[in-house]
Amino acid sequence: MGDLEVRDLGRRPYLEVHQLQQELLQQRVEDRIPDTLLLVEHEEVVTLGRSSPEGDASDTGLPVVSIERGGEATWHGPGQLVAYPILKLPEQRRDLHRYLRDLEEVVIRVLADHGIEGSRVEGLTGVWIGKKKVCSLGVAVRRWVTWHGLALNVDADLAAFRRFRPCGLDPDVMTNLKAHAGRPVTPAGVRESLERHFRAIFRSGI
Repeated sequence: MGDLEVRDLGRRPYLEVHQLQQELLQQRVEDRIPDTLLLVEHEEVVTLGRSSPEGDASDTGLPVVSIERGGEATWHGPGQLVAYPILKLPEQRRDLHRYLRDLEEVVIRVLADHGIEGSRVEGLTGVWIGKKKVCSLGVAVRRWVTWHGLALNVDADLAAFRRFRPCGLDPDVMTNLKAHAGRPVTPAGVRESLERHFRAIFRSGI
């Protein structure tokens, strides 16, 4: 599976990182860089995937950006760990449904590290804790190179989700890791776990 470069970007504006993703995507398509995993927290923003209804999230009072990933509207902001894999999927893994399930598995294992049982919901993407959604997924692929990715609510303020229908769902369905961990937890404290499980799943060659 080759090398994996991991870049911890700290906290960055969404559009800055979106531009970086586009640059890295093209470089990976051309085999000028290895597979790359970006880890970041964003300043507050709502992004609209390709399935978002017209005008969705227009009344949030937050910046709204339409992007290329699948899915509907979601929020990014402080307290949420976002992972953007720029991966060239090998021939044996060129199945987007499998790719989404593998991303979910990364998060399920991260939750397990905190003593929390994560699960999937039939017909929906993302990871859930009971009936609450803790992680949203939205991806895009160009020439079998992935971009966009997953957003795990760690200790994010959930009030922002109540300004619209995240992923087309009732806002009250959203939760964060902190609410279930029974102790303080931060995105910085989760990064090592996420990177470790990401490597285990995507660098195994399976």
